[in-house]
Amino acid sequence: MTILTISTGDDKEMSDTVLTIDSNKENNRGQISLKKILHKKNVIAIIQSIINSIGSPVTIQDADGAILLAAYEGSDESGRYPINAFGEVIGWAGGSSKIAPIASILSYIAQRELEIKNITHETLNKYKEITLLYDLSEKVSSCLNLNEAATLAVEQAKKFIECTGASLRLLNGDGKLETIATWGHEADTSPLIQIGHGIEGSIFTTGIAEIVNNVLSDARHADEEVNANSMICSPLKTKDKVMGTIKISSMSPINYTAEHLKILNTIASQTAAAIENARLYDELKETFLMAVITLAETIEKRDPYTGGHTKRVMQYSLAIGKVLALSDEDMTRLKLSAILHDVGKIGVKDTVLCKPGRLTDEEFKEIKKHTLYGEEILAHIKQFKDIIPGVKHHHERYDGKGYPDGLKGKDIDIAARIIAVADSFDAMTSNRPYRQGLSLDVAFEELKKHAGAQFDPDVVSAFFASDVMEAFFKGNTLKEIII
Repeated sequence: MTILTISTGDDKEMSDTVLTIDSNKENNRGQISLKKILHKKNVIAIIQSIINSIGSPVTIQDADGAILLAAYEGSDESGRYPINAFGEVIGWAGGSSKIAPIASILSYIAQRELEIKNITHETLNKYKEITLLYDLSEKVSSCLNLNEAATLAVEQAKKFIECTGASLRLLNGDGKLETIATWGHEADTSPLIQIGHGIEGSIFTTGIAEIVNNVLSDARHADEEVNANSMICSPLKTKDKVMGTIKISSMSPINYTAEHLKILNTIASQTAAAIENARLYDELKETFLMAVITLAETIEKRDPYTGGHTKRVMQYSLAIGKVLALSDEDMTRLKLSAILHDVGKIGVKDTVLCKPGRLTDEEFKEIKKHTLYGEEILAHIKQFKDIIPGVKHHHERYDGKGYPDGLKGKDIDIAARIIAVADSFDAMTSNRPYRQGLSLDVAFEELKKHAGAQFDPDVVSAFFASDVMEAFFKGNTLKEIII
């Protein structure tokens, strides 16, 4: 029997009965390594059996001519047979015509190895794709902010598909595609695209996704579009209505395929649904806000001396919150708290609430209860529970001498501290039956005087740094203060 040994690469004399495999020769041809195939025990067993039956010199080389296997001393160059996988030569079997089966067997094994490798690679890629798309679906479906959904879509698109730029655009009120989110060189494109103009405008019009692997030669290419080499663009559609586009592109040539298009279409579909939900949510919030404002104004009409007070307090409060850099969530909470800060007055008797003169001590005790009435009303509405602190405590004082709970300093909710300044300023500058409103200068001095005692000094400073001052001194309308 022929003895098989694996050489470590050292130059040693071999007996004429030794088959050697050089383990230092690495075959980098294609995706299959002939050297690795020859090192498999079951393959070696088959080759050994054939060589034993042949009994003549055999050499196996990689595609570059490096000898990977040699059996018996000497050589027989009467035949040279290719070892290939799907048409690609990965090596050669040299020897007499009797070794042709070795080349055929190794070709079959190599082809099977390549098939398995490709299937494994494809399966792994599909698994990664499904995992990433599932992750995208979870993130996008829970996103109720339009800009966040657009940004997330662009980030996921560039993660899934090789590109140097990505963008998402939505149809605006002027009938143009407006850029909402960009990445890479797409940030250099025009912020507005005409419908039907350029490649992207054309794809929006047709509602059909496209691969364009030679952008500059496309007759639709417009000057304002980035000079990319390759791109994929998918329309954002819900119920056959196109709302925008999502695009990825590359400055260097890339042969985008149907697989890439499929991925972008999936992202587009999920993103379109998320954006539609975000828009519906915004509409719902706006409807809700208008209902709240209507409620506040209805209550306000009971007191003929406070017309417009609610809206002004909201405007002042938001201007202060902007300077203090409150989060979007806190700004929303502040807005609702300011609108409903006097909702508890619905429980105060008309004889007290609408009294034209100064209140007695007993009447003042009654009016002070409006903060507690407000808490009771809002406690029954789930959506209002977060704004209770702002409504209940807007008459607390920074020094702890306010009502209803005598809270002090930072223990008072930030919304309440802001509304306290806004509410007091509007009260000071508004006319009452028993007095004229204070001038701006006097009201400003009162705020400064009581900062640190009645008011949070940081909130007072924010008031003077806010857009309110610009509106007062430059003749702007108060509407411009609203954020």
